[in-house]
This record gives sequence, structure tokens and C-alpha cells, in this order.
Amino acid sequence: MWCWMNGEFLRAEELKISPFDHGFLYGAGFFETFRTYDGDVLLFEEHMDRLQAALLEYRITMPYADAEILSAVQGLNEKSGNADGYFRLNVSAGVHDIGLAPSAYTTPNVILFRKELAPTVRGTEKRAVWLDTPRNLPESSVRHKSHNFLNNVRGRLELPSLKDLEGLFMTKDGFVAEGVTSNVFWMKDDELFTPAIETGILPGTTRAFIIDLAKLAGFVVNEGCYGKEHVDGADEVFVTNAVQELVPLVAIGDFSLPGASGIYYQKFHELYIQAIENMKEGDR
Repeated sequence: MWCWMNGEFLRAEELKISPFDHGFLYGAGFFETFRTYDGDVLLFEEHMDRLQAALLEYRITMPYADAEILSAVQGLNEKSGNADGYFRLNVSAGVHDIGLAPSAYTTPNVILFRKELAPTVRGTEKRAVWLDTPRNLPESSVRHKSHNFLNNVRGRLELPSLKDLEGLFMTKDGFVAEGVTSNVFWMKDDELFTPAIETGILPGTTRAFIIDLAKLAGFVVNEGCYGKEHVDGADEVFVTNAVQELVPLVAIGDFSLPGASGIYYQKFHELYIQAIENMKEGDR
């Protein structure tokens, strides 16, 4: 696997990072995951804006411009036979002594990982279950995509596999939150619903994009605090992330759902694919 670290293309086995990196010692680091479509990244600016907001709050300097990261993405694809790939951009605080002495992190380690996209067919359905693990509170007013991922790891351990199954978190107050690796949406009576950012969920880039697409298509969009019964009574449910796009749920526990045959899922799927085609044609 080819990677890019601190401005240099390297094979995965050549990567080296110090155990004194505060990303390892204290979880001081953030990441973004995305994929390419014919070499282009959908919502690239939105991913970088979200990453930069987290870095700014925790005083981690990003030494590379967005254009340099995008060039590295393209370079990794070229080194991999010009095939599209799955990417993780990781910014770790950098090497410092043990202890919380630094008041700013000016020399981070920046790693762009690339791996092959899993062979999946759009519209592939998943089942979902409600997790026993509650969604924890974010460290900041808004959840960042940080190295502190243990809550997601704990939820994932309740599942035999993430390939065919998604786990849905509830907050400690009993509100629907998000999936282990996704944001969640549901349709009821021709209206779109999704948990509000105030529940402590990750403000997903794909989540925001789906909300925009829904409003442009004339749907009423509701963001709020909802109990499990709202989802269990939904007409359709789907989950989203930047790599898997929109994934229709065919069931949550014993509650059956239309899955990929749902008219609303098909509508949003069509809108999303059109956005990708527009990006390829230079309309975004």
C-alpha cells in the first residue's frame, strides 16, 4: 500500500512514527476519510474545513495547503494504477516529551493513507441493531473526528461484522445519535428526519450534503432530539458516510424496512449520483 507522510511518498511498511507523538500518548490528532471518483474527491473542501476547525481549536498547525493534499491524493492514485481509492488523512500532534507541557503543536505528523476500495454495489442493503453502548459526550461543543475513537470501537465490538450490519447509538438521555461509522436518516410521512448536532454526533460532510439535497428537492428536513420509537416507526431508514455513500437499511432489529426498494432512498440515491456526475463534469 502506498502512503504519503510529511511530503514524501512511502510504502506502508516504511512509515515510522515516534511513541512520543502526542497523537499516540494523548490522542491529540484528527483525521478525515474520503474516496475518489475518477480521481476527484467529492466535498473535498468540506472535509478540509472540518479538519482545519478541529486543528485550530487544539492548536495543531497544518503545514500543508489543501492543494498539496489534493496533489498527494492524485499522486497516490497514480502510483496505484490510476484506480480510485479510499483515503484517510491523519494529522497527529507530533513529538513532545511525556506530559502536557506544549501550549501549541507546530510540528505535526501528517499521513495520507490509501487503500483499495472495497468491491461493493450501490444499493447494497444492511441490517442494523440498537447498541447497548451509549454515545459518549464530545470533548468540545461539537464532535471532532479525533484519535479518541474508543466509543466507536466499543460499539463496533458489539457487532459480529460491520460489512452487513450497522450499530446505532443512543445518547445517555435516550436520544437517537448515529451509527458506528455513519450518520442516520429516516423518512416519515414524506418528511426527512435526522438527529441534531446538539445530540453530540459527528457533523458529517455527507450528512450536511444530504440535508442540502433534500431541501433543494423540496423535502421538509427535521433535525432534533428523537427517541428510538421515531426510528422504529419510520417509513424508510438509511445511513450515510463519505466512503459508502447512502446505505439503505432493510431492518433494525425485528423492525422490517423497504431497504433499497424504498422510493425515498431511490430518490436520494439518484440525487447523490447526479452530484457525483456534476463534479466530474466540473459543475461543482
